[in-house]
Amino acid sequence: MATAAKKITLSSSRDIPFNQLVISQSNVRRIKAGVSIEDLAEDIAKRTLLQSITVRPVRDADRNETGMFEIPAGGRRYRALELLVKQKRLAKNAPVPCVIREGGLAEEDSLAENIQRAPLHPLDQFRAFLAFREKGMSEEEIAANQFVSVAVVRQRLRLASVSPKLLDVYADDGMTLDQLMAFTVNGDHKRQEQVFERLAQSYNKEPHVIRRMLTESAVRVADKRAQFVGLDAYASAGGVVMRDLFQGDDGGWLQDIGLLETLVAEKLRLQSEAISAEGWKWVDVAPDFPYGHTYGLRRLRGEQPALTEPEQSTRDALQAELNGLEQTYADADDLPEEVDERLGEIETAISALDDRPEVFDPEEIGRAGAFVSIDASGNLKVERGYVRPEDERPVETEADGETGADAVAARAEREVDGPSAEIETALEQEQDDGLKPLPDRLMTELTAHRTLALRHALGEQPDVAFLAALHALTLRAFYRYGSDTCLELDLKIISFGTQAPGLNDSSMAAAIDARHQSWVAVLPKEPGDLWDALQAFEIDSRQTLFAHCVSLSVNAIYEAYNRRPRALAHADQLAQAVDLDMVAAGWAPTVDAYLGRVTKARILASVREAKGTRAGDRIEHLKKGDMAEKAQELLAASGWLPESLRTPGRPVVAVAEPSSTAIEPSVDHQADETAAGGGERAMAETEPQIEDEAAAIETHAVAAE
Repeated sequence: MATAAKKITLSSSRDIPFNQLVISQSNVRRIKAGVSIEDLAEDIAKRTLLQSITVRPVRDADRNETGMFEIPAGGRRYRALELLVKQKRLAKNAPVPCVIREGGLAEEDSLAENIQRAPLHPLDQFRAFLAFREKGMSEEEIAANQFVSVAVVRQRLRLASVSPKLLDVYADDGMTLDQLMAFTVNGDHKRQEQVFERLAQSYNKEPHVIRRMLTESAVRVADKRAQFVGLDAYASAGGVVMRDLFQGDDGGWLQDIGLLETLVAEKLRLQSEAISAEGWKWVDVAPDFPYGHTYGLRRLRGEQPALTEPEQSTRDALQAELNGLEQTYADADDLPEEVDERLGEIETAISALDDRPEVFDPEEIGRAGAFVSIDASGNLKVERGYVRPEDERPVETEADGETGADAVAARAEREVDGPSAEIETALEQEQDDGLKPLPDRLMTELTAHRTLALRHALGEQPDVAFLAALHALTLRAFYRYGSDTCLELDLKIISFGTQAPGLNDSSMAAAIDARHQSWVAVLPKEPGDLWDALQAFEIDSRQTLFAHCVSLSVNAIYEAYNRRPRALAHADQLAQAVDLDMVAAGWAPTVDAYLGRVTKARILASVREAKGTRAGDRIEHLKKGDMAEKAQELLAASGWLPESLRTPGRPVVAVAEPSSTAIEPSVDHQADETAAGGGERAMAETEPQIEDEAAAIETHAVAAE
């Protein structure tokens, strides 16, 4: 027959006066944790004691009860009651419900009570808070009732509002509390569940990933569009702001992007109307423009409007106050809050007076425009005074800058108006003298030699090369028409379309190639290593390499199809800066390089300029081929250069009448001239010839363009 299970006898319980209770040294809880004694005392005062205290009778040495009871489990409750007694909110002999334990160890009671007690699952607390609110309690009332802050209540309520599907997963330990908190960022249950399903396919389930996925279609409050519109305006229009109650979120996220963009567009439109009223031809409006949106547009140069007398007085007063405050608190480690606030107000007011919009020429405003956008701080950004290429007024063509049909029209207009009379006269006079403009091909070849020499000279003078590069860069960066340079600063190594005779074999070509190869040997093979290599170079080495690189971009070539009068003018400036000497560069007036390519009149003019009138007269009767040969002999080592190869500022070769041993003078001239007199007359005759040659070149350029 089965033995009946022995019935369990529970410990007896009774009310024991508080003053008969003492703390037992057998309580295993030594470390404070959980709710404070003060909060627990307030909770007992509000709801009375909800849990009995476990006690054991205190016995004397003879094992007799003394009437006192020790508390091995429930010490915090006792301390809370003790605090209420001290506050005279509880009587000293108030009955306390107690469970009286006999047998076993007191430590066993204390440990078992703490271990066997299952803590409340956080989800139960969340739902309890939600139940309070559903029963009509406000967040503040719940906080007061549970002795927690309102922020804690809001967090618990937000956790309880997550999708029920996800709460069930959390209850089954399918996600951590941190992950659940991340899901509270977006209150859309459908979106939460979508993200949870996506996480199932992802190896990374960190809370920050969840937050990012839930807010990827939202806009942060810190976004400049949100700052521009303002949260109040957004909320007033019905916009929703998502907040993260568990982490810093910089104000949260704006959930309705469409609404935000509508508000931004409307506010920008209103702001742009005021800008447009200033008279601009066009106003482009957008929240932001791509980097470089003003590239290719000319910027008007406005003037800062002068302050009126009242404005100046206001600014002076503000500055004086600012100086006074700064002096007063110069030695203070921390400024008083009101002083710091006032300093900010003063600086803002002064900045508003100093940074007023520029004033532009009304005529220029009519062809220019403005960009209206939002800056990084969410403030209105207005960029005034940009002129599009199609809105530029027609450029008044320079005489040497006309090309194609424009040149024909310009010439026709000049013929009608009359100024061409002087040019026609000069042309007729030049033709009478036998001088004609140099052929385009020859000009190209001559300037090819000059370009090569310029490259070499510039490559050996780093300071000038640096200045030339800086000049070109400044033109490109600050001026719409930056063509006043002969440097191709994007470092195009310009090929010579027309190869002048002997160009590749010239000493300049060899020198440039040798210099280039020396750098090839020094520089690293891989471009990725170049930066480090350049950093390791000495300053002198960097400058020399810079000069070499810049020199490769020089393009001072005259091209009939590509008129660049300003660039060629800059080539003259550059040649002057490097003191370019084409004679030292190796160019000589040979038959192939020059003399065989020009008219007899030019050959004679060259010889007379370099060697005197009698030298020219001696070869005047020769045929062109023979004349060119004799002229080459006469001009050898003379240092004579055609006008297009001369460097401004360098002295023209002095004319010295040759001795009789150089060339036998003709009988006709021998009786008429002495050496000195012939030299003087040669100089007198040569000067107008030089002027005519220069005028012919200039006239030729004008006519061609």
